[in-house]
Amino acid sequence: MVADQESDPVEWLTVPEIMERTGASLPVVKRWLQDRELVGVRRGENKAVMVPASFLLEDGPVPSLRGTVTVLSDGGFSDAEIVDWLHEPDETLPGGSAVASLRSGAKTEVRRRAQEVAL
Repeated sequence: MVADQESDPVEWLTVPEIMERTGASLPVVKRWLQDRELVGVRRGENKAVMVPASFLLEDGPVPSLRGTVTVLSDGGFSDAEIVDWLHEPDETLPGGSAVASLRSGAKTEVRRRAQEVAL
């Protein structure tokens, strides 16, 4: 359920915007996507790969994101489902969502929950 662009609360970034925001080169950003340090989905009329801004810090991907993506992906989640799950509101987690918890360093509980839903 990756929301349509008008009503989507997630801030989305294109690859060039990721490069600008982090100072990373194109090959580095492509490697982040290939190595699953970042997950993107095709969006918009041009179907460009876009990544939620919440997956990034100033200098690159949120470090704990990759392991969580791996757990969900191994459980059969598509990239769009992974993005949705990470952004789903959950007031029982610090920050109110899985991605907010990962950003705050609370990866253990997020990974435990990811394992539960992925099995």
